[in-house]
Amino acid sequence: MVSSINTGPTDGPLTADELRARFAGTRLPDDPLDVVMPPGLKGWTQAMREPLGGTLTPAGVLVPVMERPSGLSILLTQRAAGLKHHAGQVSFPGGRMEEHDEDVRAAALRETHEEVGIQPGFVDVIGYLRSMPTITGFAVTPVVGLIRDKVDLIVDRTEVDYAFEVPLDFLLDEANDRLCEREYEGRQFKLVEFHYDGERIWGATAYMLLAFRKYLLNK
Repeated sequence: MVSSINTGPTDGPLTADELRARFAGTRLPDDPLDVVMPPGLKGWTQAMREPLGGTLTPAGVLVPVMERPSGLSILLTQRAAGLKHHAGQVSFPGGRMEEHDEDVRAAALRETHEEVGIQPGFVDVIGYLRSMPTITGFAVTPVVGLIRDKVDLIVDRTEVDYAFEVPLDFLLDEANDRLCEREYEGRQFKLVEFHYDGERIWGATAYMLLAFRKYLLNK
């Protein structure tokens, strides 16, 4: 545990150096298919659990922590409505690992460049979260990266409608969690979402943000 990490919204905003110190002990997983199963799995329907028991496709997403003069923020994208997977949802930039990708880290950086125009050289990768499965059959490894303020976004409209940022302090404050009840395949589920400035962050992205917060605050 890193003692310098703040654990509450009243302790002051986190700095890039504190994030870098907290994630210093993490590393790229040896096996990107070694996933951590989500909580409450027993309550899922059979159709939801089925993809998790099959062969998952390795993928990487970047958790882009933007270093702004006003503080740190997380960059997210609104995916285009015509995509095959997770269409119209809020997501981190990223995607499946291709044959020419060295690993899921390379996949996350390549996809980030393609989707929002941030070149890999502008990303300071500081750590990783455990790989997580999705009901669409992917094993997703979140790659945490710091990005300097001067970067310009170039959004690929075939994949992303637009990009937006949420202050890191907002996401770290549990008072901003929204416990919502959603129906899927005839079953009701209570899930944590984030609602910020008209944007709704839910599903796998919200789960990854919760895992990011849990690790960062050592809870």
